Amino acid sequence: IVNAAKALKDRGAKEVYVYITHGVLSGEAVKKIKSSAIKNLVITDTIDNTNRVKGAKNIEVLSISSLMGEAIKRISNSTSVSDLFK
Repeated sequence: IVNAAKALKDRGAKEVYVYITHGVLSGEAVKKIKSSAIKNLVITDTIDNTNRVKGAKNIEVLSISSLMGEAIKRISNSTSVSDLFK
């Protein structure tokens, strides 16, 4: 994604925003993202990256725990999960 963001900027993009559902930020990923052309990277908390992204001004973590909890409850109660997204 860092290389893709650079390519977009090189081709005239004013800003690059990245959204990832399941952010596997292994190795040097955070360091590379912090110094990249990415204006803002939004990831969910399906993987705990709290310590890794601390101090990274261009990485934002969104909690989906309420959504996941409600989905699990609906599945357990045999009610509609798709209604969550209407």
